[in-house]
Amino acid sequence: MLKFRIGSSAPRATALAVPVLQGAPITEEWRAAAEAGGFTGKPETACEILTGERPVLLMGVGPHATEAAYRKAGATAVAHLPKTRRLALDARTLLPVLGAAFMQGAALRGWRPAHLRSIPDPEASALAAIDLLSEKPGIEAAWQAAHAAWRGAQFARDLVTEPSNTLTPKTFVERLELLEKAGVQVSVLKRRELAREGLGALLAVGRGSEHPPRLVILRLESAMEAAPVVFVGKGITFDTGGICVKPANRMWEMRADMAGAAACAGAMLALALRGSPAPVVAILALAENALGAESYRPSDVLTSFSGKTIEVIDTDAEGRLVLADALAWAIARHKPQAIIDLATLTGSIVTALGHHMAGLFTNNAALAADVAAAGEAVGELVWRMPIGDTHREDVASDIADLRNCKPGRMQPDACQAAAFLREFVDDTPWVHLDIAAMDTAEDATDQQAIGATGFGVRLLDRLIAQRFEDPHRA
Repeated sequence: MLKFRIGSSAPRATALAVPVLQGAPITEEWRAAAEAGGFTGKPETACEILTGERPVLLMGVGPHATEAAYRKAGATAVAHLPKTRRLALDARTLLPVLGAAFMQGAALRGWRPAHLRSIPDPEASALAAIDLLSEKPGIEAAWQAAHAAWRGAQFARDLVTEPSNTLTPKTFVERLELLEKAGVQVSVLKRRELAREGLGALLAVGRGSEHPPRLVILRLESAMEAAPVVFVGKGITFDTGGICVKPANRMWEMRADMAGAAACAGAMLALALRGSPAPVVAILALAENALGAESYRPSDVLTSFSGKTIEVIDTDAEGRLVLADALAWAIARHKPQAIIDLATLTGSIVTALGHHMAGLFTNNAALAADVAAAGEAVGELVWRMPIGDTHREDVASDIADLRNCKPGRMQPDACQAAAFLREFVDDTPWVHLDIAAMDTAEDATDQQAIGATGFGVRLLDRLIAQRFEDPHRA
């Protein structure tokens, strides 16, 4: 775990990173070196200056002094100094919120999973500690909030990294129970309770596995008199595709098919650590979509919690089934003022948006705007996608209330999936985030190491802070 220190000096740091706004004057002692290197402060650029004490890295922030720009600069500093064990960040002239973003970016980029290795990863960052140089009033409070979001993202990243032979629905629950130390209440519905409650779609998806499904409820105590905001996360700990088995190529990526649930859990940790007053509940639908004698089949008709019947066309369209039960159950049991689900749901969203942003679907424009604004603020971008009448027609069934997808693999499935999910939220303000393109990174960049991203944690944390912590808006 990284260590953090805030103060006026950093005598033990082995490198110093200094942010520079594009076009701003550069300190005289470094100006000649910056001019020689053609450094002007453009974003994602750096100029390393070797001094007798320790190297100084001038970091380009770009033309705008925003949290996102300083977060990016902090991450870029770590990428440029991979062997530095203790890094100092010069935030002495920055507003507290910008200084906190500067350190959070460095901390996010410094993560690399190591616990599964017997031989150290030569590509991993050596970063063990970060010093933030600042004496601005309010810097400690700003960092407390940024640090909470970082902790939540780390928790989600660690979960997504875990292989499916050690992260089953049962062991996922055990990991979630650690959140109780931070003040998150954890309760679980097991197979018998799921059957009693009538969550037939979730039960069907998990039926072929020796590891039974679970529905996990995470709660925060709230002093606000308001209906809760509910997060719903898809938690498929491994997805074979079921009887409609996936191709072997890239099936290994399906250990991350629980990234939506991990993000919701990480967001709850972040909210708990910073003491959010908002009423928030997270519902995580955990299952393993495996092959077995009891596996559900194409042509099966399932009775969901809502009472709606679902014809199964493709057992690899399982995520929308577990979400359908979780969404309907959450609305019936918690009467939320808003509900946001996160899921690695479809490959088609990757085709549509690449690995640049998540797809956003909604029945409420105001909530969608709030979610998009939160994502913009923290650098977790989303793009609104349509749910048209024809998408709903695609999931009409001849024998049941609806079907889980249209036959055929070459369909606009992200929109169909959203149309399917919309049938289970009634009039509750709802946003569905398809994060299939954003859960992991195959290549390291100046902002992200290879591996799990924790996408969604900081977005949800910021959404609650901006929209739901003011009792006059609740």
